[in-house]
Amino acid sequence: MHLFGIIIRKVNKILLKDLGLCDYAVAWEAQTKVHQNLIHQKRYPEENSAATPHQLIMCEHPHVYTLGKSGSKDNLLYPVQELDRIGATFYEINRGGDITYHGPGQLVVYPILDLEQIEADVHKYVRGLEEVIIKLCGTFQVQTERISGYTGVWVTQNDSKPRKICAIGVHLSRWVSLHGLAFNVYPDLNYFNHIVPCGISPEQMQVTSLEKEIGNKPNLEEVKKRFVQLFLEQFQLDLIP
Repeated sequence: MHLFGIIIRKVNKILLKDLGLCDYAVAWEAQTKVHQNLIHQKRYPEENSAATPHQLIMCEHPHVYTLGKSGSKDNLLYPVQELDRIGATFYEINRGGDITYHGPGQLVVYPILDLEQIEADVHKYVRGLEEVIIKLCGTFQVQTERISGYTGVWVTQNDSKPRKICAIGVHLSRWVSLHGLAFNVYPDLNYFNHIVPCGISPEQMQVTSLEKEIGNKPNLEEVKKRFVQLFLEQFQLDLIP
């Protein structure tokens, strides 16, 4: 592909990295490094003739609350200076969205993608992430859906009040994505009681997990395996061995 005389090599390969249980700051640094590297190579393609692959970072975090740039600190209901009492930390970050919780038993995924190599449409990208989770839940016979006006994936069956099972918040710079999604596999849902999740009041929504919906604790490694396969299919990417 040629654009203004510059050769753009379409990248359809992605590198998978599983960081396991790691501190939020460690994962943030890891994804930021990849993000900046991809941007640099887009700005200066003449410095490297090889196409840099996209990267899919997966992990779990110790208990942590993160606040997006459009969120309100008032939605953290626990005093920041006392978070160590519940073994949690707090970060204000540059993704979209409001406040959310990450913790053990939650699958956190950071896709670092050059969307110009896939499709330069942020709304389709977010809808694509939602679609992966909707299909993933379907493999466990849990029916989920989108709710108009809200980002994320929701369980609406067997209850009149929607229950959020996956939060999504992204940031883009020169069409390279940062941050991603948090899918509740079997986290301690009590930690959500210390925030107004995504800025949505408990009267409007609840938070749920795959464990709560199916009545038993899923195997996280199996969940990861299914997620990766569905993600590759959704974005038409091949995994680098």
